[in-house]
Amino acid sequence: MGELIVDVTERVSILVREEIALAKAELTEKVTDIGRGAIVGIAAGVFVLMALAMIMHAVAWGINDILGVQTAVWAGFLIEAVLLLIIAAIAGFVAYKSVKKGTPPMPEMAIEEVKETKSTLGGDGK
Repeated sequence: MGELIVDVTERVSILVREEIALAKAELTEKVTDIGRGAIVGIAAGVFVLMALAMIMHAVAWGINDILGVQTAVWAGFLIEAVLLLIIAAIAGFVAYKSVKKGTPPMPEMAIEEVKETKSTLGGDGK
């Protein structure tokens, strides 16, 4: 009988350690996704700032052109700004998906395992 109690205690201890390891791994993955999303979001912000600078240059050259100087340099600035905004939109979408994938940072698989273990050991599983 004592041997059986020792065996059960060992198995429960191993189970608890494995569930803790699962929770750590799951949280690490989710936090990594959030971090990646934040970094890509910051990159999107940088591209937006660069695009705004290009738009401001385009407006300046456009005004210059309207006032009578015969150059079309502003169109190049405007095209560049549009390309930067497209890059920013793509980066922003990737950032949104990464952050959404990682939130909320709950170890869902580990929580399910704990519920199953509790149910198996005689709890109500809630």
